[in-house]
Amino acid sequence: MIRVAVVDDEQLVRSGLRMILGTAPDIDVVADCGGGDAVATVLARTPDVVLLDVRMPDVSGLTVLRALRAAPEPPAVAMLTTFDADEYLAAALRGGAAGFLLKDTDPDQLVRAVRTLAAGGSVLDPGVTRTVIGGYLAAGAGASAAEAVRSLTPREREVLAHVGAGLANPQIAERMGLAPSTVKDHVRAVLGKLGGINRVQAAVVADRAGLVPVPRPGDGIR
Repeated sequence: MIRVAVVDDEQLVRSGLRMILGTAPDIDVVADCGGGDAVATVLARTPDVVLLDVRMPDVSGLTVLRALRAAPEPPAVAMLTTFDADEYLAAALRGGAAGFLLKDTDPDQLVRAVRTLAAGGSVLDPGVTRTVIGGYLAAGAGASAAEAVRSLTPREREVLAHVGAGLANPQIAERMGLAPSTVKDHVRAVLGKLGGINRVQAAVVADRAGLVPVPRPGDGIR
């Protein structure tokens, strides 16, 4: 079972996400709470994936993100956002967020996103991807990584393209006909060459470098 925690200041949002995810036979929502209780609750319940609101009145989602990422075995954290929270997204990316989801994400896409995060992949909702990319690069982060793409081997570029599409290592292994351990080594090498960035940062760089196909209408989360 994939263990999930939902952190949002609105009870209605938490209940809705719990109900949606509860329809999946392989997902168990082990906790839902507001921001003030988030760190203690998540550390106590040890979920695999946390869906975390970016903006909350009692505590910033960025503060919660930093605390969770500092844990010995941190969960994958995807930020829940709306179109008017642009200024927080680049900071969340630099803070180690594994993805960005709009609060009105289609239920089926939300379930797929949680599975992808649990498998070690990244998720970028097309509705926020361009904002994340723009803010991340405008802040000066990732510029050297984008330049470093040219130093990658053809196979490493292919791996980076799959990371940019949000695929986890087992999915990349299946696509490329490689052993998962080999893919893991390739991903580690790619992230190292790009300056020690994380997977979702690498996904942004891949998009910027033109390695990721432009999503078509109806493609949903990648």
